[in-house]
Amino acid sequence: MSIPSDFVEETAENGAVTLHFSGDLSIASVGDLPERLRAYAGAATRLDISETGYVDTVGAWLVHRTARDMEAEIVGADDDAQRLIAAVAGADQATDIRPEPLNPVIRVISEVGEATAVTFTTLSGLVGFFGAIIVGFFRLVRHPGRVRWNAVIQRFDVVGVRALGIVGLMSFLIGLVIAQQGAVQLRQFGAEVFTVNLVGRLTLRELGVLMTAIMVAGRSGSAFAAQIGTMKLTEEIDAMRTIGVSPIEALVLPRFLAAVIMLPLLGFYASVVAIIGGGLLSWVELDIPPATFFSRIREVVPLTDVYVGLVKAPVFGAIIAVTGCYQGMQVKGNAEDVGKRTTAAVVQAIFLVIVLDAFFAVFFSWIGWN
Repeated sequence: MSIPSDFVEETAENGAVTLHFSGDLSIASVGDLPERLRAYAGAATRLDISETGYVDTVGAWLVHRTARDMEAEIVGADDDAQRLIAAVAGADQATDIRPEPLNPVIRVISEVGEATAVTFTTLSGLVGFFGAIIVGFFRLVRHPGRVRWNAVIQRFDVVGVRALGIVGLMSFLIGLVIAQQGAVQLRQFGAEVFTVNLVGRLTLRELGVLMTAIMVAGRSGSAFAAQIGTMKLTEEIDAMRTIGVSPIEALVLPRFLAAVIMLPLLGFYASVVAIIGGGLLSWVELDIPPATFFSRIREVVPLTDVYVGLVKAPVFGAIIAVTGCYQGMQVKGNAEDVGKRTTAAVVQAIFLVIVLDAFFAVFFSWIGWN
């Protein structure tokens, strides 16, 4: 089958088929030549490009591909065309883009190493950021007129007052669950009365503050990271620095103070509500009147349990605020990073709260506050 001779002419001599190319072989002039060459059913043994004019990369690739598919010889190329055809031929190599499989042991060690490096980098960053907060706090102590009371009071409202509903509901249900499960287990030994001890000590010493800290981390810690991260992304923080306003004083310290001050109040409130929930279930299921229940609470719960909760709460609040604000300050690139940093703030805050709660448990046991 012959190809129309706009660019190519077919000749046969001694059984050998030759395709003669003519004209410029460039991206601007080849037109539909590639489609016509693909439709060529015969098998040429030679491609003669001696009559061609200008040959660019597209034309060189077309000639090379045709010769490759037909297993033909290219003849008549000048020096420039030969170099260009050789270059595209050298690039026409099959490439395996699949990554080389790693040894499972090496992969695990690599991932552990990367996670360890990220952990130490994050911890050092948190410590440095906490130091910057302390420096900013003492700067405000020396210059009280620079305190942004409106921002601080607004954070009190957001972190504390608006969290009363969800924290109260959660604590009430936790008190019910503790009392119900404790009564079920203690009934086997005829010791249902000790459900009061379980509810009182567990909520005031541990779960009241711990669950409140986890709730605040998910609610307010994530909000801190998202708000500051969005401001970082829109370059508002850079603008604040340009006009001489410290982001630590204007953004971080109000949130830090709100978390540190409001968490002990929320923790105590949560413990009281949990005790009320446990007392309600004890009244319904164990026939322990509320007056007897609360009288028993006063007898069996030492005041040190209240002190333990009040000591831990501001530390947990500081962790939540520092983690959320630090991750917000690390946002860069695009909006997707805001979500990643917000998630990291919540996860890190909850993890650090639980780790420190374990250390506090050991410490208070060591000093005799059992």
